[in-house]
Amino acid sequence: MKIVGDSEHFKQPFDHDEDYVSRADIKREIAVYQELGIKLVALSKSQIKKLDLDELLFDNVMKTKTIKINTEAYRRQLQFIGKLMRNVDIEALQLDIKNVLNQNSNESAKQNVAEKLKEQLLNEGDSAVQALIEKHPQLERQKLRQLIRQSKKELAKKPDEASKSSIELVKYLRSEISE
Repeated sequence: MKIVGDSEHFKQPFDHDEDYVSRADIKREIAVYQELGIKLVALSKSQIKKLDLDELLFDNVMKTKTIKINTEAYRRQLQFIGKLMRNVDIEALQLDIKNVLNQNSNESAKQNVAEKLKEQLLNEGDSAVQALIEKHPQLERQKLRQLIRQSKKELAKKPDEASKSSIELVKYLRSEISE
């Protein structure tokens, strides 16, 4: 009696091939490339410039930004970016994107720290200047006092508007203090 489903009749070429990659695996890998491409397109132009992309990929990412979203052309362009990204080291690019995004949050944190220091300097005066200079000796006492004095004068005249000296004080604090 012959058993239907004999294993000899149903052998596939991939049963003994360890290097075989199924179509589903290939499609999953392509989806990863396209997702990363979508993240690239979502970045701003300055953020993209900070990444180390080859010229062809950079040009196509920038071209994608000009295409209307939710169109067939946009979808095809994203697929093309996914194809171009097969030649790129994915792990390194993901790390670079993460660093670029983290840099922006660091910049906003620095801005917040500088704004708080400015408010503290304007409210407390010389004692705050002394404490800040003890903490950060690279700061110039004379320049700080001058900017504080000018900021107070400008704020006394026009309390509703941001004064030029206040903005200068924040810029000076951001550039000199690296925490």
